[in-house]
Amino acid sequence: MGANILLVEDDAALAELLIWHLERDGHQVDRTPDGEEALLRATETPPDIVLLDWMIEGLSGIEVCRRLRRAPATANVPIIMLTARGEEEDRIRGLTTGADDYVTKPFSPRELVARVAAVLRRVRPALAGERLAYSGIEMDIADHKVRRDGHGVALGPTEFRLLKHFLEHPSRVFSRERLLDAVWGQDSEIELRTVDVHIRRLRKAINGDGQPDLIRTVRSAGYALDAEGTA
Repeated sequence: MGANILLVEDDAALAELLIWHLERDGHQVDRTPDGEEALLRATETPPDIVLLDWMIEGLSGIEVCRRLRRAPATANVPIIMLTARGEEEDRIRGLTTGADDYVTKPFSPRELVARVAAVLRRVRPALAGERLAYSGIEMDIADHKVRRDGHGVALGPTEFRLLKHFLEHPSRVFSRERLLDAVWGQDSEIELRTVDVHIRRLRKAINGDGQPDLIRTVRSAGYALDAEGTA
């Protein structure tokens, strides 16, 4: 099943070429050349992924990326930046602003299709009813089971949803506010400290028998599922 893609590109010829290749791969593409319009469409109907040109009409792509990351409805939507700016500083700026990948023009449409597939593989397993896995943790979403290094892990419903969210976005740091939106819902009135309570419960459940702590605490930023970090 293809993804719903928002393409933000003001080069009509390039956009037409990309749409042809993406639709041939089974995706549905909504295209706009305008940054403000892109924000409106993404907020009203969040896409599965955004392909975002840096130099577009109205708002710059980098500002669109920043605002998409700030908005609860689109905070976790993957973004691939498309740009002719290939300098290292520009790539770093794009990635630190919130882009999941960065493709420098000129590029092959087939390469972009492959990049889209690679990013979607990290975020679409839950939609397909498949398993999620990271650093020895395996989650069977359909059967609601979790294992670490082959051993079963007992989780409550909230811890299960919290771990699922982390597994869908490994290594990404999420603030308490974003975790509240993603796990409890945007209309939730739960206090921020509740997130800390459930993080502690999740840690206790998955880090038994002296195993490395996979939940990384980032001071003043939030939490991440990260095999390289320690709390």
